[in-house]
Amino acid sequence: MSQPKTPKPTLLLHWRGLGGWNFYFLIKFALLWFGYLNFHALTNLVFLAWLLLPLPNERLHRWRNWISVPIGLGLFWHDTWLPGPQSILSEGSQLAGFSGAYLLDLVNRFVNWQMIGAGFVMLVIYLFVSQWVRVSVLVSLMLLWINVVNMAGPSFALLPTKEATPPVALNTAAQPNKAAANANAMDQSAPPTSANLTAYLNKFYASEKQRVTPFPDTLPADSAPFDILIVNICSLSWSDAEVAQLRDHPLWKHFDIVLNNYNSATGYSGPAGIRLLRASCGQTSHSDLYKPTDRRCYLFDNLAKLGFKEQLMMDHTGVFGNYLQELRNDGDLQAPLMSQAGISASWTSFDSTPVFNDGELMQRWLDERQKSADARTATFYNLIPLHDGTRELGSTKTAAWQPRAKLLFDQLDTFLTNLDKSGRRVMVMIVPEHGAALEGDKMQMSGLRDIPSPHITHVPVGIKFAGMKAPHQAQPMTVEAPTSLLALSDLVSRVVDGQVFNAANVNMSVLTENLPQTQVVSENDNAVVMMYQGKPWIRLNGGDWVAYPQ
Repeated sequence: MSQPKTPKPTLLLHWRGLGGWNFYFLIKFALLWFGYLNFHALTNLVFLAWLLLPLPNERLHRWRNWISVPIGLGLFWHDTWLPGPQSILSEGSQLAGFSGAYLLDLVNRFVNWQMIGAGFVMLVIYLFVSQWVRVSVLVSLMLLWINVVNMAGPSFALLPTKEATPPVALNTAAQPNKAAANANAMDQSAPPTSANLTAYLNKFYASEKQRVTPFPDTLPADSAPFDILIVNICSLSWSDAEVAQLRDHPLWKHFDIVLNNYNSATGYSGPAGIRLLRASCGQTSHSDLYKPTDRRCYLFDNLAKLGFKEQLMMDHTGVFGNYLQELRNDGDLQAPLMSQAGISASWTSFDSTPVFNDGELMQRWLDERQKSADARTATFYNLIPLHDGTRELGSTKTAAWQPRAKLLFDQLDTFLTNLDKSGRRVMVMIVPEHGAALEGDKMQMSGLRDIPSPHITHVPVGIKFAGMKAPHQAQPMTVEAPTSLLALSDLVSRVVDGQVFNAANVNMSVLTENLPQTQVVSENDNAVVMMYQGKPWIRLNGGDWVAYPQ
């Protein structure tokens, strides 16, 4: 007598029809619900149709499933907020420069073990429920419903979510120039469809091309010589300072002016440096940073024509990512790098190169200025101890950000105190490149800046006039209007004759009145983020606009 055939285990995934692809789509629906996907509804519907297409025999079923695996993986990646292949390839040469310990740290942060655990629980539930429920029908209906809803465009609330506006302003006190900020705002009355948002962005860039800071041809005979020191800090945003509880550090009390709603417009160092050196013109797109521009756009060139000697100082080598070369080629900063000989190393960078002691560098700058016969200088000073992956000397583990930031703040505090004691007339501008992304979000993990979100580009900018005859105000003048690089150039042009240092009284409110205001638009190579109708919107790789998930 023949033995009965042993039935196949019902809990195993079967690959007939949708089969195991049901779980694939259910995972996507779950991630979509919690805002972790930029779901391309029509593309997924086409993929579903491909999987459901009737085939005459088992062999074709198997071939289709094997073909579908790479397609499904690629579509899943495409639906996430992860950087695309173009972005990864463009950063490939830089990844090769990372130390092995830093790469391992990034991989560990990239893997979300909580999400993996949740996925395992969902898999067990799916294997259990699929024995009694026709999951394929449920998945098909859900995907059809999402496509119908998605026809309304990005302005339609697809799923219940929290308010999409991040808290980008830490000081909400009314300021005298708030009315001017509203008056200069671009029209945002149109519904936030992809077409309208693209038209708004194009209009923004077209408008910015018309803006140029007016500098005088020559300085008046009674002008007072002084120095300009721009301190360009890598990886510091208002969000980072708040997370690290450094918002009340004594450093902030030194400033005469604080731009509370300043947008750095990018999430990476090279573009940030170029934008700052080209600050005398309106904001350009990312691609235009690497194209020739009007000579009037170069801030340091404008100052050099008025007798300011250009200087360059860094606490690193500038080799990684061709940073120094980009400053020279695209920012037109040709000054020789100030010597780092004799300066001790404080940290080891993510690429295993030394990060020199900023306290010693700043004191060297002050000592050399005291000895120099140059009447006027303009110094660009870039420093990176807060960059992700920086570690203590001799260690392979990334050092905690807060102690690094506190040390840097202490060094800046000491330098500004010594500067006051020296009596030198110096306009100091603290201008961070971008934030450190201490807190990740649904779009990218902690430390990743491929997407220039408001928490990354909303940076603290402080201006101090050391050596003024006029008494300093008890509290800094805070500017609440949306500002960016053009405001810095304009502020420099207002004081370039140095009379602010000789005046018996200086009204900072008058000095900052009607500074050029810039709407919040930030861009990296493959991502654009902008504020529209009080909410952040994002476009990746030239695709459709979607609300930034919170």
